[in-house]
Amino acid sequence: MEMNQTAKDLKVTLSGVTLQNPVVPASGCFGFGYGMAEFYDIDILGSISFKGTTRDARFGNPLPRVAECSAGLINSVGLQNPGIDTVIAEELPKMREAFHQPIIANISGFSIDEYVECCEKIDKEEQVAIIELNVSCPNVHGGGMSFGTCCTSVAEVVKEVKKVITKPLYVKLTPNVTDIVSIGQSAVEAGADGLCLINTLLGMRINLKTRRPVIANRMGGFSGPAVFPVAVRMVNQVAHACGVPVIGCGGVSSASDVIEMMMAGATAVEVGAANLINPYACKEIIENLPIEMERLGIDSLSEIIGIV
Repeated sequence: MEMNQTAKDLKVTLSGVTLQNPVVPASGCFGFGYGMAEFYDIDILGSISFKGTTRDARFGNPLPRVAECSAGLINSVGLQNPGIDTVIAEELPKMREAFHQPIIANISGFSIDEYVECCEKIDKEEQVAIIELNVSCPNVHGGGMSFGTCCTSVAEVVKEVKKVITKPLYVKLTPNVTDIVSIGQSAVEAGADGLCLINTLLGMRINLKTRRPVIANRMGGFSGPAVFPVAVRMVNQVAHACGVPVIGCGGVSSASDVIEMMMAGATAVEVGAANLINPYACKEIIENLPIEMERLGIDSLSEIIGIV
């Protein structure tokens, strides 16, 4: 059994970038990675999608920002980060000391100019292999509606960013739309090399004693095991319709979840909220993947991508 497990092929390739396995901590749930190195050797990870980064430093939304749910959690952190220049000058060097695999840079913005500036800067960083564009931010010049809820605005930001970068561009899609396939198709037609989905669903909790929302911002992003079936469905739809590599995420918490997400069409799989519950979540998933592959008669993960 042990010989078979060690012979399993976990490697996957995203737009020419080879990952030693498909397991990637999702943006916002793993910081910049090096802080987790005290728990285990993070070099076992396929990649890390680092904390969503904007042009300027952001403190984020007012407290409280997190509300627990029976099968997940709601967060409204508000893209707290030190800003692109500090990330490049201070955070990336610390990441390089602890992590020697390809890095996915999650970039956010509130205008097309901001996306373009941040992506152009991060594109020059050697260890950054893929840029992950978070289009769930409100467009401050477009009435405040999220870039990711409109085909036209998604296409516009992708088109402008592609002009200034050389690295593969993956667009992280919001599920808070009526037709996620059309949004994905618009991103691909505008030049996106791949897609990442899903970002969080909108959720809300109410404190019955105070009769007020638990989250200061009233609502926030709902994530965790409860959203997994929605994520699998959307990944499957988008992967079949859009013809580009997909990074699947949303409620993933086990090796079997990773395999299910890959069968649905994902080439790599991001793990988010599970890291907040168990800091060893990604480590345990990677260790359990060969065991689960043996149980299911899978020799190579690449052979199951999109078979459903």
